[in-house]
Parts: sequence; C-alpha cells; structure tokens
Amino acid sequence: QLVESGGGLAQPGGSLRLSCAASGFTFSTYAMSWARQAPGKGLEWVSGIYGDSSRTYYADSVKGRFTISRDNTKNTMYLQMNSLKPEDTAVYYCNTVLLGAAYWGQGTQVTVSS
Repeated sequence: QLVESGGGLAQPGGSLRLSCAASGFTFSTYAMSWARQAPGKGLEWVSGIYGDSSRTYYADSVKGRFTISRDNTKNTMYLQMNSLKPEDTAVYYCNTVLLGAAYWGQGTQVTVSS
C-alpha cells in the first residue's frame, strides 16, 4: 500500500514536501517514483530513486527545483518541491513496480497559485 500526503496550496516560488508511506512489501528493495497529472493532461513521470538511494532521476521540468529522497527505516519516500510554479499544479502520485505489477497511491493534490 502506498499513501501520499503533504499536498496543499502554495504560492509561486514557495515550497511543499510530499511524503509517500509504504507498507506490505520490503520497501528498501524497490525503486520508487513520483508522477503527476495536471488537469486535462496525461500522467507525467517526475522523479525516481533506487532502493538504496544510490541513484536519483528527474524530469527536465523539475530538475534543480525538486529533490527526491527516502528513509528506509521509516518506509517513506519524499519529494521536496522548491521554487514552485503554477505549472506544477497537479495530483502527485507515488509508484513502484513489484514483480512486474505497478502499484500507485491515491494521490495528493498540489495547487500553486497566488
């Protein structure tokens, strides 16, 4: 199970930190990702991280502004979002793939507006 939290309303230039709490599998073994879906648009991959945090990846649209991390002792992944822009407005989902099957959380809404 994946449960996101931390979304909300932020002003342009502001920050938010999203969390994804995982349960039901050996969290440290699996890579995790964040994706988002803006109103009226398709799903966009945002960032990914290896199970041991040795590698991280970012979409060009968020590189330099967002930071992905994880705490395997807490079975939790994070997305620190700085310098937010209105175009970051979306529902954010955490995701992993277990034995070939994709698992998603319920999503958390992020709205960037003045």
